[in-house]
Amino acid sequence: MNIPDQTTPGEAAFNPFSGDSAALVENPFALFELLRSMGAVVPIPFPLPGMDRQAWAITRMEEVVQVLKDHAHFTVDPSSIGVNSLLGHNAAETSDTPTFFTSKTMLSVDEPDHRRLRLLVSKAFTPRYIESLRPRVQEIADELLDRVQDQGEMDLIKDYAYPLPINVISEMLGVPHADRAQIRVWSEALARGLGIGKRDPEVTTHMRAFGEYVTRLVADKRLQPADDLISHLIAIEEEGDRLSETEMISMLTLLIFAGHETTSNLIGTGTLMLLDHPDQLERLKTDLSLVPAAVEELLRFSGPANIAGPRFATEDIELGGQQIKKGDLIIPFLGSANHDESQFTQPDELDIARTISRHLAFGQGIHTCLGAPLARIEGDIAFTTLLKRMPNLRFSVPRESVTWHYALVSRSVASLPVAF
Repeated sequence: MNIPDQTTPGEAAFNPFSGDSAALVENPFALFELLRSMGAVVPIPFPLPGMDRQAWAITRMEEVVQVLKDHAHFTVDPSSIGVNSLLGHNAAETSDTPTFFTSKTMLSVDEPDHRRLRLLVSKAFTPRYIESLRPRVQEIADELLDRVQDQGEMDLIKDYAYPLPINVISEMLGVPHADRAQIRVWSEALARGLGIGKRDPEVTTHMRAFGEYVTRLVADKRLQPADDLISHLIAIEEEGDRLSETEMISMLTLLIFAGHETTSNLIGTGTLMLLDHPDQLERLKTDLSLVPAAVEELLRFSGPANIAGPRFATEDIELGGQQIKKGDLIIPFLGSANHDESQFTQPDELDIARTISRHLAFGQGIHTCLGAPLARIEGDIAFTTLLKRMPNLRFSVPRESVTWHYALVSRSVASLPVAF
C-alpha cells in the first residue's frame, strides 16, 4: 500500500471508498498506524466525483471523540447544512428508493430529533429489561453448542456467532423463527449497501424487501399484540408523541440489523483473535473471570466497526491542525483511535487483562450504541460458554484460508471452521 508522506488537502493518502480496500480487511492495524503517523486529521479523496469538497480521516482518540461529541460543529445529517445526495441511497436518488432507508433514524439525525427518537425506543429498551435477558441468552448459547457438541467441529460463524444474537434480538422483537435465515440475507445486503456514493440495484432490492417485511410484521403486531418489543413500541406514548409509521419501520429495521450484526462480529472476530493469540486464549481458559475484561479488550483490539458513521462540518473549523471547511466529509476511524499510542500501552498487543478506561467500539456521545449493554451480555456469555464447554478449541483449517466480509464501516469473518 503506497501512502505518500504528505497531508496536503486533495492529495489523498488512502481511499477507503475505493473498490480495493483490502488493507482494511487483511491488516487494518498497519494501515491505522501509518495513518496516525501522518497526523490526527488526514486528507482522503471525496467519494463522489465532481464535487469541490474534501474528505478527512480522523485517526486519533482525542480528535475522534471531539468529532463524535461536538454536535455543534459536526453533524450526521448533511441536509441540515444544505449538502444533499451524499449518502448513496436517499430520497433524492430515485422514486423507488426504499422508504425505510430514507427515513430518519437515531443514526441519521442530531438533536432534538435524536433525543425524541431515542427516548421513545429507550422506554422499551430499559437496562432492567436487558439484564433480564441474561438467562435466555445462556439457554440459546447452550442450545447452539448442544447441536454441534458430538460432531467435534463446527463453523463458528454459521453455527454460533450468527445464530446467537439473531435469535436473541428476534425473540426480543417478536420475529418468527422461520424468517431469521432470510433476515441474514437482507442484513448482509444492508451491510454491503452502507456507504457513501454506493449505487447497487441488487442491494436496493434486498433493502426494499427487508422494509416491506418489517412493515407487514408491524401490521400483524397491531392486530395481535404480544409480549415483545415491537408491540411495546407500538403501545408506547411519551408526552403525546409516538413513532410515526415510517419511523417505526425504519427503527425496527435498524434494531434487527444492528441488534445482531455487531454482536455476531464481536463473537466471530473475537474468537479468531484469541486463536491468533494462543497465550491469551490459554490465559482466558485458565481464568474465565477475565471474560468481561477480555470482551472489552477484544472490542478495542478489533471491534465490529472500523469506522463511525460519517459526519459533515457545519462550519469552517480547525481540527488536529487542519483547516476544515463547511460541508467537508469527516470519517472517524474508530479502529485507529482504539490503537492510539498516546492512549494505550502497546496498543497492537492483545492483552485480555488490560485495564481500559475507555474505547470507542460503541461510539461516543449521543450516538453511542443503544445496544451496547446487550452486546456485552451476549459477548460475556458467548465466550464463557464456548471456552467452558470446548476448552480444546482450535482451527480445523489452515489459518490463511479464513476469509473476511468487508463493508465500509466494518469487517467480519466470513467463515471460521474450528475443532474442539
